[in-house]
Amino acid sequence: MAYPGQHDVVSGEQYRYALTNFRIAHEKVEEQRVQMLEQEKQVAQLRDRIALLEGSGQNSHLGVSKLGGNSVDDFSIKNAASGLERQINRWAADVTRAPPAPPNTLRHAALTDCFDDDPPELPYSSVASGIQIQSLLRHAVSKTIAEGIVNCLIVTDSPEANIQLTRIHEHIFSRDPTVAAVWRRQTFTAAVESCSTDMSRFFLSEHMPNLGALLGLDLGDLKAQGAEKPAPSAAAGGVFAVLEAAYEFSRMLHGAPSSSGGTVDAFYRAFVPDVASTMNPRQIELVKRCHRTERGEPDRVGATVFPGLVKVSRAPPNAGGGAADAVQTVVRRAQVICECAMLGTGPVAAPPAGGGFVSPMSSPPTSPPPGTMSPQPSIGMVSPPPSVSPAHFTNGRG
Repeated sequence: MAYPGQHDVVSGEQYRYALTNFRIAHEKVEEQRVQMLEQEKQVAQLRDRIALLEGSGQNSHLGVSKLGGNSVDDFSIKNAASGLERQINRWAADVTRAPPAPPNTLRHAALTDCFDDDPPELPYSSVASGIQIQSLLRHAVSKTIAEGIVNCLIVTDSPEANIQLTRIHEHIFSRDPTVAAVWRRQTFTAAVESCSTDMSRFFLSEHMPNLGALLGLDLGDLKAQGAEKPAPSAAAGGVFAVLEAAYEFSRMLHGAPSSSGGTVDAFYRAFVPDVASTMNPRQIELVKRCHRTERGEPDRVGATVFPGLVKVSRAPPNAGGGAADAVQTVVRRAQVICECAMLGTGPVAAPPAGGGFVSPMSSPPTSPPPGTMSPQPSIGMVSPPPSVSPAHFTNGRG
C-alpha cells in the first residue's frame, strides 16, 4: 500500500541497465547520422562529376549547354527553331527577288536536288511561279540542314570523322543511353566553334549541287545543266550564313543536357517530308490555309519549308528484360506548304531589269519551253528518313 508523498524507486542495477541502453541507442543514432551525412556528400560529389562530364557545370566553357541560364527544353528549342526558320525564309525570298537563272531553270534545279537527281513529273504550270521557287529553295536547304547537320554530329572539320562519330554514338545509345548522353555532351565540349566554309561547301555539294552551281557558289567542278557557273550574288552567298546558324542550332541540340535532369537521355533528329508525299497531320503543320484539307479531301506535300524535330529516347526495359525500342516524340512538326497552294499561284514572267518578279494575269503558254517538265500527276509517297520511323511517333502537341 502506497502512502501519500511516497516516490517510486528502482534499484541501482535497474537504473544502470537503463542508462547503458540509452547510451547505446544514442551512439547508434549518432553513427547513422554520420553515415547519412557521408552519403549526402558522396551523392553531391557524384552529381558534380556528372555535371562536369556533361559540360553543364557552373564553370563549363561550352556556351551551348545553357540557354538563358536554364537547361535546354522543348520550349526553348521551338523558339530557336523559329529564329532559324525566319532566316531561311529571308534567304529564299532574297534569291527569289533576284534570281540568278530563269525561273524554270531554278525550279528544275531545286527539284533535282530535292529528289536526289531523279525528280518525278509534277503537275506544275509551264512557267515557274514565285511561291514554287521560294518554297522549293526552302525545301532544299531544309533537307541539307536535316541530313547534313542536325542528323550528323558535327564535331570536327572532317566529314569522314563526323560520320564515324555519329555511328559511334548510335552504337553506344543502343546499348546504354546514359553512357551515350555523357559521351555525346563531353565530346561536344571539344567541338569546332563554327561551321567552316569548307564544311558548308561540302554540305552544299552533297545535298544542293545543282542549286549551288546556279547560285554561283564555288563547289568545285559542279555545273548545273552544263551551263557555266555565274558569279555569286550577295543573296546567293547568304546560304553560308544560314548553314552557320543551322550549325549553332544543332550544337545547342546535341551539346546541352536534357530537361529531364540527366535521368533519361534524349537526343534530337530532324525529318523532312518529301515533295508530293502524303500529308500526315501528326508530323506536319501547314503554313498556309488549305481548303482541301479543311474539307477532308486528300492533299499532298508541296514543299517543306522547315524540318520537323523528334526527340529520341529509350523506353524502359520490357518485362522479359530485353532491350526496349527507341521512342520518338515529335516536339516540333515540320512546316509544310500543300501542293494545291503551290499549283494555285499564277505564273511568273521574267524579272524586270531592276530585279524581282511580276505576276501577269494572262494564262501560261500552251506548250512548255524546252527543258521544262510537262504537267503529269504522279504520287511519290516518301516516308521520313530511315532513322525516324513513323510507327514510333507520338505527337508532342497532343
